Amino acid sequence: MRITKYTHACVRLEHDGRVLVIDPGTWSEPAALAGADAVLVTHEHTDHIDVLRLAGLGVPVYAPAEANIPRVEVTGVSSGVGFTAGGFRVRAVGGRHASIHAGRPDCANLGYILDEAIYHPGDSLHVPDEPIETLLVPVQGSWMKTAEAIDFVRAIAPQRAFAIHDAQLNERGLSSVNGWLAEETNSGYRYLSPGESA
Repeated sequence: MRITKYTHACVRLEHDGRVLVIDPGTWSEPAALAGADAVLVTHEHTDHIDVLRLAGLGVPVYAPAEANIPRVEVTGVSSGVGFTAGGFRVRAVGGRHASIHAGRPDCANLGYILDEAIYHPGDSLHVPDEPIETLLVPVQGSWMKTAEAIDFVRAIAPQRAFAIHDAQLNERGLSSVNGWLAEETNSGYRYLSPGESA
């Protein structure tokens, strides 16, 4: 399976001519959606969903059933539910966005496990109850710190891990976070630049 990272939390998966895109937000490149068969959205924040792009895309969009996503027709999904999206087997896990600060309201957030191998957690550090081969690990956010990202990777113990949720880091900060994750986890951690595939 080909995994292509786009800016911030957007990831494109391609396998046997099928294309599934996760979290195409306002910071990600429009090219991520070219030829998409389906889209998964982890939660309603604009860095994870660009409603203007998705409104006219004409492909199935799956999102948490509780999410408030105007102008886009979505299929609501709940935690624990399995379904097929764009030919990929998907299981939704988790349920809530990580706490940001001082009890500010959170929102529904689902992580998605794809083909029993790849896990995109959205804005959550939910550890699923099954082995994960490839982890897409958030590396920065107003709701997390580097130590939590390291502990998250260690708890899941994937065969390989790729950074997501990184658009607010400058070059120096990204280098530091990448160094910590590569050194402190035994996960084959690797940073993919926007547009780079693995």
